[in-house]
Amino acid sequence: MTSMFEVLVYLFENYYQSDAYPDHEVLSRKLHAAGFENDDISEALVWLKGLARTDDQELPDSVDLGKSFRGYTTDEISKITTESRGFLVFLESAGILSALLREVILERAMALPDDVVGLDKLKVIVLMVLWTRRGNVDALILDELLPDGEKRQMH
Repeated sequence: MTSMFEVLVYLFENYYQSDAYPDHEVLSRKLHAAGFENDDISEALVWLKGLARTDDQELPDSVDLGKSFRGYTTDEISKITTESRGFLVFLESAGILSALLREVILERAMALPDDVVGLDKLKVIVLMVLWTRRGNVDALILDELLPDGEKRQMH
């Protein structure tokens, strides 16, 4: 796991129960005070800005995503591991993700500078997308999404 992901997990753990986190300048200072490096903080905040920019209305209304099949581009197959893609299928078939949320997750995964997005990284992306889109995450899903060693009791 890269430090950017540690910053994202820290943000989730510390701001999960509040409606929003502070503006980026205040947040940056708090993260620095918590011991994170400036580069990792900057990467995480830029990534979060991209998540906030993702518009849920990007797909036309006429598309019935409930009955669609998601094929992957060559770039997506190269970057997102088979295990990660399988996990997305599982979450979608279990009703945890809509097709639209799946697309937001894939867009954010492709926006990472990393060459490969494995399951641990994808789980953090899913966690952040669910948090920012739904505002709450079911406790069982939360246990599955938090990286090993990071599991906390969230209420």
